[in-house]
Amino acid sequence: MELKGAVVVITGAAGGIGAALARRFAAEGARGLLLADLDGGKVEDLAQELDRAGCHTVGVASDVSRESDVRALVDTAEKHLGPVDLFCSNAGIGSGAGIAAPNELWQANWDINVMAHVYAARAVLPGMLKRGNGYLLNTASAAGLLQMPGDAAYTATKHAAVAFAEWLAVTYGAQGIRVSALCPQGVRSAMTERDDVRAVLTAFGPLIEPEDVAESVVRGLADERFLILPHEEVATYEQHRTADRDAWLSGMRKAVASLPQLGA
Repeated sequence: MELKGAVVVITGAAGGIGAALARRFAAEGARGLLLADLDGGKVEDLAQELDRAGCHTVGVASDVSRESDVRALVDTAEKHLGPVDLFCSNAGIGSGAGIAAPNELWQANWDINVMAHVYAARAVLPGMLKRGNGYLLNTASAAGLLQMPGDAAYTATKHAAVAFAEWLAVTYGAQGIRVSALCPQGVRSAMTERDDVRAVLTAFGPLIEPEDVAESVVRGLADERFLILPHEEVATYEQHRTADRDAWLSGMRKAVASLPQLGA
């Protein structure tokens, strides 16, 4: 995909990966950006920064767990910027807990980590299909290919997010719709500030910066790769998992035994 001249929607854009994508897409020459986040003030500040720098950018407070909010994002983008070329469904949450997490927390993970991708596709696909062209970038996680020790809801919903992205690619790929699943491992952000979470992630590889993820995304979009893996070793881990799942599970049990006690 050519980012220059593109109209892009990014959710979860107030910080972390979302903000890094916004800045990088603006530098790549995007024609317009619609940035959305629960933190409306912060995302509007970023939008003003990028708009002053020369990229037409709109910031919107939005709750992606509500389908009406996601549809409104697409309507706003089309009104102020033009048809959406790329929708980056990037917002996500974790639970930091195992199966004992409250049902409300499981539901929140499902609504944001899975259904927000569904809502985005429902909102943006009709226009893309009519034009015969469009791109969906869904942020999942390496946990969607492997797992996140100590976080059952995050692991389960990120697997669902990857599966849904695959379904989109299979179902609409022949109609001009391209799909990528972004699956980073540990990224330095608000989600990885907890000491126990950071300890788990760094046991499997270094934390990288959101800007590193944005660089991987730009390359992945240019190549139109389905899996975008900022941590290249994740591909090897996934190969080990699929080649001998029992051996992989055994190795994971040993690795987890040496980590701080997390959700159970």
